[in-house]
Amino acid sequence: LHYFDAPTAVPGGYAILSHTWRGKEQTFEMLQRIKRTCDETEDNPRDHVSLKIRKCCEEAQSKGYSWVWIDSCCIDKTSSTEVSEAINSMFIWYIHAEVCYVHLEDVPYGEDVRAEGSAFHRARWHRRGWTLQELLAPALVVFMSNDWHQLGTKQELADLLYNITGIFPAYLTGDVSIFEASIATRMSWASARQTTRPEDAAYCLLGLFDINMPILYGEGRRAFQRLQQEIVKQSFNTTLFVWGRLHTEEYHSLMPTSPKDLWTYVSSDHSRFLFSSSPHDFQLGKNIIVYYTPALKRSSVSSVRQPNSELQPRSRPRVSP
Repeated sequence: LHYFDAPTAVPGGYAILSHTWRGKEQTFEMLQRIKRTCDETEDNPRDHVSLKIRKCCEEAQSKGYSWVWIDSCCIDKTSSTEVSEAINSMFIWYIHAEVCYVHLEDVPYGEDVRAEGSAFHRARWHRRGWTLQELLAPALVVFMSNDWHQLGTKQELADLLYNITGIFPAYLTGDVSIFEASIATRMSWASARQTTRPEDAAYCLLGLFDINMPILYGEGRRAFQRLQQEIVKQSFNTTLFVWGRLHTEEYHSLMPTSPKDLWTYVSSDHSRFLFSSSPHDFQLGKNIIVYYTPALKRSSVSSVRQPNSELQPRSRPRVSP
């Protein structure tokens, strides 16, 4: 392990790993112990790490990279300060990576990934909260099978990933910046994903909204409230408030028919609140687009049944930490 002040300080660039955690992953402390032992025995530390870490290192080295970043073993989780810094800067580490290897431990090599019901469709990776930024941030994402055979890149599988995740192909190929998507649309990308801890439902979205905020494990769902408050401070995009059943045809069919029923109707539904309680409330957000009227210098919001497949290509922005 070697410390660098910033992603841009890594000579020659670096590869990065995206994966789902199962059981006990090898940690920063474990790798430190392995290194100390190997210093005495003169063994190669790589021979003593987990198969996933070793294969990732070998894959990166075979492509000419000297460095690789892996969250499970490169973050000292005994330090709350380092954990907070890592979470707030993780999007930047992924966006500056030369390549991101996605290891799908539940996807075998050899099957047709595009076949209906394939293991690729069912992969746990698509349903985890933290992997969303790992899909969107890097320019080059390479999907690997459980035995580390290449399945395809994000660009090659963009249409398939759209069917699985609901993220328009233009955002996956980099033709359109993800930051041009409305707030509701970006929230919708996380609406079907789960995190082990409730706070992570907010923390895993920080980079997606260019937000930095204190990390306070133990605050529960209040973390998502704080995220929305920070978004309001930085954005005039009012689609943040387009969530829940309020904007569905089913909801409008339940509208009270007489004034005396109005209070019961309003007070019994969570949509009376300004902020949502969870990303799951934004399931319809992928159909919300924002368009601008230059003459009026104002933005308007539309709900559309189908995505705009003719989005104009734009160059991918370079983001600095």
